[in-house]
Amino acid sequence: MAVNIEEACQQARTAALLGAELVLFPENVAMMTFGADAIRANARTQDEHPALAAFSALAGELDIWLHGGTLAIRVGDKIANRAFVFSPDGKIAATYDKIHMFDVDLAGGESYRESETFSPGSETAVVQLPWGGLGLSTCYDVRFPYLYRALAHQGATMLAVPAAFTVPTGQAHWHVLLRARAIETGCYVFAPAQTGTHAGGRQTYGHSLIIDPWGEVLDDAEEGPGIIINDIDPARVLEARAMVPSLSHTRDI
Repeated sequence: MAVNIEEACQQARTAALLGAELVLFPENVAMMTFGADAIRANARTQDEHPALAAFSALAGELDIWLHGGTLAIRVGDKIANRAFVFSPDGKIAATYDKIHMFDVDLAGGESYRESETFSPGSETAVVQLPWGGLGLSTCYDVRFPYLYRALAHQGATMLAVPAAFTVPTGQAHWHVLLRARAIETGCYVFAPAQTGTHAGGRQTYGHSLIIDPWGEVLDDAEEGPGIIINDIDPARVLEARAMVPSLSHTRDI
């Protein structure tokens, strides 16, 4: 965990040197382990998690907004997959517990049961940044369009989707789902993603993405670890929503 936290901090420092004012880490940034017992053994309470102190100090050091990915936070006898957003003064500006649990059997024998270990969240979260509202979500949430429409109606003009997508599902759906969420909401989408082979042989797809409100991929990190950086223009949100004003056409059915 200490090595992962330090690597994330070094990547953020490089991004800040390149001009980044908002930095986002992937899901499970501090720990990608395998199996419920290992996850429980490595989870921490929020007050005790070493990544929180490190990321709080990092945001203050770099004078940036920092989405600290997600961390395994012990809550009673279960664990929350919790996202944290830090303001430039190092304070926690928002948290979000992943709502949708990845319980699935994949071709080839891979099986995941997040609900056995994690307690799902039930609250949406939009944090106000200097450039607009950032709606929070995590990984498997991306398959539930109603969440993102709700975030847009609550003021989100940008969407964060930190993830650890498997290779088979990533190859099939990662790009199209994220582009669809951008198009449906007229939001920028920032999707920092785990990549490579992890404990237990699990492979994640990578391809961290920055997508504009028209659904255009502005940058794709592909399969290697590293940094992508791009400028955003809040006016593009207004332009996209004016061209396709679907958010204003919601009807009860």
